[in-house]
Amino acid sequence: MGVHAVTGAASGIGRAVADRLRADGNRVVTVDLHDADVIADLSTATGRRAAIEGVLDSAGGRLDGVVLAAGLGPAKGRERMIVEVNMLGVTELLEGWRSALATAGDAKVVVFGSNSTTTTPFVPRRAIGDLLDGDVDAAVRKVRRRVGVSGPVAYATSKIAVTQWSRSKAVADEWAGAGIRLNVIAPGPVLTPLLQSQLDSSTGSQVRSFPLPSRRFGTPEQLADWVLMMLSPSADFLVGSVIVVDGGTDALIRTRSWPRPLPVRAVPRFLWQMYRAPRDGRVATY
Repeated sequence: MGVHAVTGAASGIGRAVADRLRADGNRVVTVDLHDADVIADLSTATGRRAAIEGVLDSAGGRLDGVVLAAGLGPAKGRERMIVEVNMLGVTELLEGWRSALATAGDAKVVVFGSNSTTTTPFVPRRAIGDLLDGDVDAAVRKVRRRVGVSGPVAYATSKIAVTQWSRSKAVADEWAGAGIRLNVIAPGPVLTPLLQSQLDSSTGSQVRSFPLPSRRFGTPEQLADWVLMMLSPSADFLVGSVIVVDGGTDALIRTRSWPRPLPVRAVPRFLWQMYRAPRDGRVATY
């Protein structure tokens, strides 16, 4: 039991996670545009600051866990908003809450990625780099050049960038070294209000044709089960992982993409990390 913050908690997966946490006896501070403890618009810098401060005030400066479930789906004309919510609505909040997570001593963080990170074509790599460098304007300009598919590309770009950011931070001294376990869950299509709106739209036939070896959509309750495990002591050894829960789409589309052998060009860095690990304290001590 502990204090947890959940963004996007007014509906869908975020709501299912918050309900499960409360049922297990945890205190939950919810963040959303409405029906939440902290009302904040994560598409704006002001809203993100309000979310950071509101949660810290409610949690008393200590967070045992955080779930970043707020997100926007693909939509033409909303490229910047998608990027701001899906990327900055994670990175800025986590940086603002990092000291509160470190205070807990054994905190868990679950970031919502997406299997679109491995199944969406035409994503500009430079736009991903721009987001990781903090240049949102440059990223959005590159995404909008993908005329006709800029919405899905903006979504995938933001999810790839936030996943890479999470993995790089997860192993850093100020995160893993401070006892914070940061991981990503990457769902496929989950029957939430967002997916239902896509099914009901003019492009609903495209959504229905998305390959799903499981032959069924996921449910918020199923994803909540995975998240609760990632917040539990069972995840003490889970650091920087991406857990794909997508009905088999990623395995179908990219069957042999992962795992791959360590490339020769990566050997020097690997050897350097081995050399430095004992000096930097990045080894197991008993």
